[in-house]
Amino acid sequence: MKNCSYFFIFLPLFSFAQLKWNNVDTVFSTLPSSFHVYYTNDSLDGKPNSAYYAIIDLKDRHLTFTVDTTINRRLTPNQYFEKNRHPYLVVNCTFFEFVHNSNLNVVMKDGKILSFNNSTIAGRGKDTLTYQHVFASAIGIDKKGNADVAWTLSDSTQTFIYASQAPIKAIKDSFPKHDINFYFHQFLLKKWKMKTAAGGGPVLLQNGVIKITNNEELKFAGKAINDKHPRTCMGYTKDNKLIVLVIEGRFPGKAEGATLEQEAKMLKDIGCVEAINLDGGGSSCMLINGKQTITPSDKEGQRPLPAVFIIQSKNNH
Repeated sequence: MKNCSYFFIFLPLFSFAQLKWNNVDTVFSTLPSSFHVYYTNDSLDGKPNSAYYAIIDLKDRHLTFTVDTTINRRLTPNQYFEKNRHPYLVVNCTFFEFVHNSNLNVVMKDGKILSFNNSTIAGRGKDTLTYQHVFASAIGIDKKGNADVAWTLSDSTQTFIYASQAPIKAIKDSFPKHDINFYFHQFLLKKWKMKTAAGGGPVLLQNGVIKITNNEELKFAGKAINDKHPRTCMGYTKDNKLIVLVIEGRFPGKAEGATLEQEAKMLKDIGCVEAINLDGGGSSCMLINGKQTITPSDKEGQRPLPAVFIIQSKNNH
């Protein structure tokens, strides 16, 4: 997102004090020198809190930043850990639907699109004959280890993901499919030349400023943006470090979760310049060397997922 001029709705921010993060690398066995893990249990606006983040050098040539996904099934993070020969990090990423166990966001691996955005939302009630076409956000990493957060358009008829570096308001019409050619000409989209990508939304940080694009991405309706839940999110710093943050939640008296605004404030304080929210709630789970960080909120434990983001040794790729 570079050199863009556009308008935003600025949301009210919470004023909690900056959290104290403690290095906990040794809890997770041997890690690369460019990979560190931090933990906090400082209260969040006076409420119980528990969160971890991993910070990894995107330019470390010994590491691979990738994804794994499935077709018509879901696996737990532990199962992905075993399937991928014990990577350093496994974390949930995309939103998904339970009927077909399929991703609702774009997933790209080794430059190939493995799943596409669900970019059309059907109207309800009196608007059942109308549709809203949205640009869902994603985080990508190119072959040189540069990260980017953008609003993306992907379609099974296209071999590339196309992206905008500025949020685009949802388009409302009576057509069940988006008109790709219209989008190209209207918004001057460009090919998003990423090697790895995972979608979610909404965007939380842009150019070092908290700007949440929920109104454009239509991820959370009404006042749900202010609800507290377990959270998973990713961002990157000015000096090319990837941040993967998970926040525990839905445990009254122990860890109550965070709102999108609180999540964004955490990421900014850590040093992110751009960041994106990913699927949360019972899906939130991050493994470091196969060991859980936060406790998943589902009573069954780890929720099976159709896709995860992975960091592993190139020798293990």
